[in-house]
Amino acid sequence: MQKIGPCLWFDTQAEEAAQFYVSVFRNSRIIETNYFLEGAPKPAGSVMTVRFSLDGEEFLALNGGPEFQFSPAVSFVAHCADQFEVDRLWAALSEGGQEVQCGWLTDKYGVSWQVVPTALYDMLNSADKAAAQRVFTALLGMIKLDVATLRKAYASS
Repeated sequence: MQKIGPCLWFDTQAEEAAQFYVSVFRNSRIIETNYFLEGAPKPAGSVMTVRFSLDGEEFLALNGGPEFQFSPAVSFVAHCADQFEVDRLWAALSEGGQEVQCGWLTDKYGVSWQVVPTALYDMLNSADKAAAQRVFTALLGMIKLDVATLRKAYASS
């Protein structure tokens, strides 16, 4: 178990959400599910928490009730090796949710994600500041990130 990890507060969808995320990300699994006991604010025997792993990173999903909602102030970044992975994750995570901009989306549970090709970091951190600026300008006009368009902006003069 990692020493620090996120806990996602859901009303009643913790198990459903964990199963969804595990289906989206490779090398992922449900680790354990815990249930409310007698005297809890939820019915005894209903799902309290689900501990799950997404590509080796542990998360905890909690059925805490309707008091709190997710906010884009906290998001998860999915680093993608190529456009195929960007497209696959974007399609899965945005289904039933909302596409935002610059690679951001909110999934059907209200969790914010950034789906980012790793090539973007190299282009933005380039010693060629003019190329980095062109990439940044192209990025600002995108919803889902397009690696080919970003590379073209980088290579333009």
